[in-house]
Amino acid sequence: MAASNRAVLGPLVGSIDQGTSSTRFLVFNAKTAELLSHHQVEIKQKFPKEGWVEQDPKEILQSVYECVEKTCEKLNQLNIDITNIKAIGVSNQRETTVVWDKTTGEPLYDAIVWLDLRTQPTVERLLKRLPGKNKSFYKSRTGLPLSTYFSAVKLRWLLDNVEEIRQAVRDGRAMFGTIDSWLIWSLTGGKNGGVHCTDVTNASRTMLFNIHSLEWDSELCHFFDVPMEILPKVRSSSEIYGLMKSGALTGVPISGCLGDQSAALVGQMCFKDGQAKNTYGTGCFLLCNTGQKPVLSEHGLLTTVAYKLGRDKPVCYALEGSVAIAGAVVRWLRDNLGIVKSSGEVEKLAAEVGTSYGCYFVPAFSGLYAPYWEPSARGIICGLTQFTNKNHIAFAALEAVCFQTREILDAMNKDCGIPLSELQVDGGMTNNKILMQLQADILCIPVVKPSMPETTALGAAMAAGAAEGVGVWSLNPGDLTAVTWERFEPQINPEESEYRYARWKKAVMKSMGWETSEPHGNGIDK
Repeated sequence: MAASNRAVLGPLVGSIDQGTSSTRFLVFNAKTAELLSHHQVEIKQKFPKEGWVEQDPKEILQSVYECVEKTCEKLNQLNIDITNIKAIGVSNQRETTVVWDKTTGEPLYDAIVWLDLRTQPTVERLLKRLPGKNKSFYKSRTGLPLSTYFSAVKLRWLLDNVEEIRQAVRDGRAMFGTIDSWLIWSLTGGKNGGVHCTDVTNASRTMLFNIHSLEWDSELCHFFDVPMEILPKVRSSSEIYGLMKSGALTGVPISGCLGDQSAALVGQMCFKDGQAKNTYGTGCFLLCNTGQKPVLSEHGLLTTVAYKLGRDKPVCYALEGSVAIAGAVVRWLRDNLGIVKSSGEVEKLAAEVGTSYGCYFVPAFSGLYAPYWEPSARGIICGLTQFTNKNHIAFAALEAVCFQTREILDAMNKDCGIPLSELQVDGGMTNNKILMQLQADILCIPVVKPSMPETTALGAAMAAGAAEGVGVWSLNPGDLTAVTWERFEPQINPEESEYRYARWKKAVMKSMGWETSEPHGNGIDK
């Protein structure tokens, strides 16, 4: 019986989902898209100085190996044959920057995480070299404004400040990559023949990539003074890059690679022009598919590569609204303030009061991203009275996630001209029912959540399974499995919603212009 059970499942696809706060490995049935098993490991974030955010690339790699092995053990216990895993996809936190030594396989510095702010002085120095100090000068080419967020400025900081990296570049030993490149290179052999590549979606977040020609741009590399020989080869999001070289899945091809937000767009099946999704992770990311034409935003959104699902397939673009702090505000309430012991408790605290009682929380811990791109902003909690308690602050934190989403949705609607009639959502925070209801109330449109919220991992699995030479997952619209949804309808009147949103905007204005990069006397290096 066990043997025939094993045979019924057919081909499986694994997915490495390496996020900012955790790493997961998930295994899906390629025919039904059903999630069969997974394992998750939380990743340590280091904050060595104010505004600095780092992670250990070796810990990240180790967490991937651990998740793969543990998931394979779970599949064996479920009597599922792991030799049916025909491909592996990679989805990753984007922009986070790693430089390593190709002769030893060792990182030359900790990974500088996308949220990190140490590069603000670097950005200001570079800004002076742009005509009119215009941070959007290269936007028509990259889709991005000059900001601490993107990899090029992080790489510039590393080249300016880490002698080991400068020496490795001089010796021809240095390799640069975002997390996908570091993982694929390591998993396909590392110093023994590892494949140094990235995909178009991750490359489009470096600020070194021309989103029209789909190539590294020599003028941008010259502007940031980045040696092109350390960059990975850019490939499509769905092709065989190399084979796993160790562990339970040795010999399985790695054949899908998408930045996490692009992966979620694919996993939500947003393949048509005008389809959008919002992912609630460490940050919040609203992406709208604009088809085969890049649309440049007039309202503070980014233009990014959505996916290119095969070497000979067309590239598709998206408009993106990026919010730095969403789930991270819950982690902050847990780890920094200690007002909750687990993330789940925030929902309970908020539910007990059902209102923030006039308290507003702008979590601009890393400045403000879309639609403001204001690096001088810092987090504030305002509207406090003697009545305010931790429940109200918890509620205000959840509301902040919803208000920030409303701001980027408003910008998206202006850029696209056709307002979204409902919002498709995914990500870890969507398990919080209060948050989802609040989101519908604040947007005044229904919020719809797929019953299987692991859309990021699903998207990477789809890309891997559909790759040429693997061919176990069909992306034809007729073959895509029907998704069951949970709907949240708006329940408050629009006037109240507008009033609260106006108060939020007032709070945002108060968070701006807080930080300067002038030296100040509290022992913090700038």
